[in-house]
Amino acid sequence: MSRYYVYILASRRNGTLYIGVSRDLRRRLGEHRTGWSQFTDRYQIHRLVWFETHESVVIARQRERTLKHWKRDWKLQLIEARNPDWRDLAGEIPFD
Repeated sequence: MSRYYVYILASRRNGTLYIGVSRDLRRRLGEHRTGWSQFTDRYQIHRLVWFETHESVVIARQRERTLKHWKRDWKLQLIEARNPDWRDLAGEIPFD
């Protein structure tokens, strides 16, 4: 069964945010950290601060679009509800 991840990266606590979707979150995070994305590279957005899994790519993309339209305060509350210290959650990505 495939998993799709919706994720939020941050430059630092309350810093610049990036929201994305990926089938392989480990690979995508590595790409972000090695300069694959000009935006995340320019603003040093490399810390995985929130993610969730979905079984459907359609639902994952819908959730990504929804989050991108949220107010910034709502995004910060979402992150802090699960990750109040803004730790890098890369070690918590499940192995598929």
